[in-house]
Amino acid sequence: MSGNIQLLSDTLAAARAEGRSALIAYLPAGFPTVDGGIEAVKAVLDGGADVVEVGLPHSDPVLDGPVIQTADDIALRGGVKIADVMRTVREAHAATGKPVLVMTYWNPIDRYGVERFTAELAEAGGAGCILPDLPVQESAPWREHADKHGLATVFVVAPSSRDQRLAEITEAGSGFVYAASLMGVTGTRESVGAQAQDLVERTRATTDLPVCVGLGVSNAAQAAEVAGFADGVIVGSAFVKRMLDAPDDAAGVEAVRALAGKLAKGVRGQA
Repeated sequence: MSGNIQLLSDTLAAARAEGRSALIAYLPAGFPTVDGGIEAVKAVLDGGADVVEVGLPHSDPVLDGPVIQTADDIALRGGVKIADVMRTVREAHAATGKPVLVMTYWNPIDRYGVERFTAELAEAGGAGCILPDLPVQESAPWREHADKHGLATVFVVAPSSRDQRLAEITEAGSGFVYAASLMGVTGTRESVGAQAQDLVERTRATTDLPVCVGLGVSNAAQAAEVAGFADGVIVGSAFVKRMLDAPDDAAGVEAVRALAGKLAKGVRGQA
């Protein structure tokens, strides 16, 4: 069975055709529970997100800030497994018809087996993977299997990436390019900063892939700001924080649905 890289590309192209950025949401699988996490992912898609990234919780994240680390810890203590991540992808995509990616560090895939992981992700209806710590020069085996199964390989670029390095990364990637708006870990911030716009412009000079910006966007005004220069606006910690702050799981689901609606207006310039 082939994965949904084409759905991802079509979704991003449709947003561009509407003259707006796509809204890409992130939530970890298994948080607050596997079932609760599935409901939350469906809620952000129903609320207005165009694409969702399902995080594979990891005990030693290098990119994630304290909010997502807290959620990952809850999921790991709850016993979340890769099978639960695949179930989250399957049910979220089946319920909404929207593209669902997995964001994961490399070690869990390496242990699980690249062929097994890509085959199961495609079978679940997944659109691809975001791999923040997989070096491009070591990515050929992954990309071979991902291509075979119709999955996007999304790499992360940072403001520190030199132009030659950007070209190497974007040439190897597919689906879109994840542009980290600033150096550091994920988390909400007062300002997304000028570094992000410069990075988008430098990245676009190397590729026709959409360039989507994450790390720091937490409200509709910031989403509108980033939408002014990026093809997609990626929001993670703000959704996770709504879940953490909610008095119960049901309230958390409604909180992320509402935030998705506000951010969807932001990327459309209606904030």
